[in-house]
Amino acid sequence: MSDGPAAPSGGPVVPDWERDQPWIVLLTSHWLTMVGLVLGITAVCTWLFTLPSTLPGHVENPYKGVVLYFMLPFALVVGLALAALGIVLGRRRIRQRLPAVVVDRRAALYRLILFMAITVGVNLLVGTQLTYRAVVYMDTPQFCGATCHAMRPEYVGHQDSNHASVACAECHIVPGAQGWVAAKMNGTRQMFEQITDRYPRPVLPALASGRLVPSRETCERCHWAEKMVASRLRVIPSYASDEQNSDSYTVLEMLVGGTAMEGIHHAHFAGGYEISYAASDPKEETIPWVERRNVRTGETETYLTQGKTLAEVAALPRHPMQCVDCHNRPTHAFQPADAALDRALALGAVPATLPFIKKQGLAALQTRYESSAEAAQNIPAAIDAYYRQTYPQVYAQRKADVARAVQGILDVYNRNVFPESGVTWGTYANNLGHLDSPGCFRCHDGSHATASGKDAITQDCGACHQLLAMQESSPDILKTLGLWDKIEALKER
Repeated sequence: MSDGPAAPSGGPVVPDWERDQPWIVLLTSHWLTMVGLVLGITAVCTWLFTLPSTLPGHVENPYKGVVLYFMLPFALVVGLALAALGIVLGRRRIRQRLPAVVVDRRAALYRLILFMAITVGVNLLVGTQLTYRAVVYMDTPQFCGATCHAMRPEYVGHQDSNHASVACAECHIVPGAQGWVAAKMNGTRQMFEQITDRYPRPVLPALASGRLVPSRETCERCHWAEKMVASRLRVIPSYASDEQNSDSYTVLEMLVGGTAMEGIHHAHFAGGYEISYAASDPKEETIPWVERRNVRTGETETYLTQGKTLAEVAALPRHPMQCVDCHNRPTHAFQPADAALDRALALGAVPATLPFIKKQGLAALQTRYESSAEAAQNIPAAIDAYYRQTYPQVYAQRKADVARAVQGILDVYNRNVFPESGVTWGTYANNLGHLDSPGCFRCHDGSHATASGKDAITQDCGACHQLLAMQESSPDILKTLGLWDKIEALKER
């Protein structure tokens, strides 16, 4: 068989298989080309599977952004480079006339079709079962709080909050490229802190560490000042430490307000005001300077705590007031021991009919334990021993209730205290209120006044709420509103 016609002018003979190589042969002549095609096809298929989650307009989760904007393009570029290198090496193999090289077009076409079918089929199988689910999983609190960052206190707090169904990235990541870059820089720092085991215990709250995303970019995407909320009812149960665990209820009508309605939100920002403040401590519990500006008239009023001068507070950093200055624990909230146990008693998680359960439960909760495992052993032992020794008849007749009380008290502890993370009662203060932390009284303490002393930030309780009942055993207001029967039913669970 002839290798082909001679070259013109008596030059060297150029074989047909070297002079005319079809692309099908080149694509199947080297394993690097095949690897490159696998990477490229996988990148394209994965992008198609993740495309539906990006159609709303932007990538909410930064980890999803890593997949879409870094991993997939990188895999595609590497795949194309390997394919090109494989073609070059394949041509060399053809010139060397290696016996393993397939140069027949029909055989090469059959080989390529089989290869493409297997590659695409595997991608479809993996993509439909794993890829899309993996991308969706990146939006879950389980991934952020328990898998990636291992922030158990924040993860547990999120599960038992009003925002439990909201993905972490919705509140912690600013939409757009800038927010994505900032989140990845912060996440990289956290990753190295975890690898080297040098992260702070307890973890600093975002407000204190200066890493808080502005609420206008997060909270106000769902909550807005123009929404009219006249008032909200708040029922606060409490139980005494006597034998009967005597219950009482405080009922408050919170004057929330808004743009068109007088109240808390109206006075602070929704009524056409801009408020700035300066704090003298990282937790922002001491605020010596406050400024309120009327956006319509431009008039400003400056308030200083008693005994302070402008020169003394001039060097303090000033911040515009935003939602999270008061709602600083909107999701990852941790209650004081007394309030947390009262809540469990009110919901029936701890039977309120067991004698002295409030007193004994509170004592067990406030005992210091070196680890969660030690608490899990000592809290049940303490409650169980108390009833066996002090109320043997009650213990014999109501073992199931004692066991339920033990589990309820242990749940309260595990929901609020994490010894391994340095989180105990009161570690994270909630500024919404003024009973368990300075909260509202950081400014509404009666000592913030203008330089002339004629105007002061009000300390009038009626400016924020109306007291409808104060530690009453059976408030009439709850009966009038039809809530008392429901509260009683909870206690009988």
